[in-house]
Amino acid sequence: MTTSDQNSPSSTPKTSGGMKALLEYGPLVLFFLVNSKYGIYHGTAVLVVATVVSLSISWWRDRYVPKILAFGCAAVVFFGALTLIFNDDTFIKLKPTVVSLTIAVILWGGQRIGKNPLKSIMGDSLKMQLPDSGWRGLTRLWVLMFASLAVANEMAWRNLSTDDCVTFKVFGLTGLSLVFGVAIAIYLSRYATPDEG
Repeated sequence: MTTSDQNSPSSTPKTSGGMKALLEYGPLVLFFLVNSKYGIYHGTAVLVVATVVSLSISWWRDRYVPKILAFGCAAVVFFGALTLIFNDDTFIKLKPTVVSLTIAVILWGGQRIGKNPLKSIMGDSLKMQLPDSGWRGLTRLWVLMFASLAVANEMAWRNLSTDDCVTFKVFGLTGLSLVFGVAIAIYLSRYATPDEG
């Protein structure tokens, strides 16, 4: 699951739903295809380049970049570079675990100290007003989602072949994110007014 925040002076984003999906999932699909034909290192190089290009197009079209998308791009570049420099695919396999755990800890820790990082990230993108209790519940769902993604990725990369691990990353983790996306949409529907829903 991906999110977009609109903490930007620009108005409504110009990117359509189809283009947004292409920009978000295109690099992963390319990673899968190139890995299946040429191997993990070529796949990783393509993933890094495609992710940077995707983020650049998002910025060019909308004049803003969602914070989580920017963080994900930085992680892809960092772990992808380590993979290629050290010729060790452990780095790119470990990336989803580190990213997911980092986000989960930031959200959980922020809530524990009375802050709400999730609200600052995506508050402006929601077409509804959530009470503080609503934000707390939504944050718990996000923490659960990212913790689940981290655990699933750890189990996958430690027990599957490289090709199976890439397949799981592209389809398994995306599928798990979509399941949580549905759960989050159901949760948010409780707070929608008739005009908003």
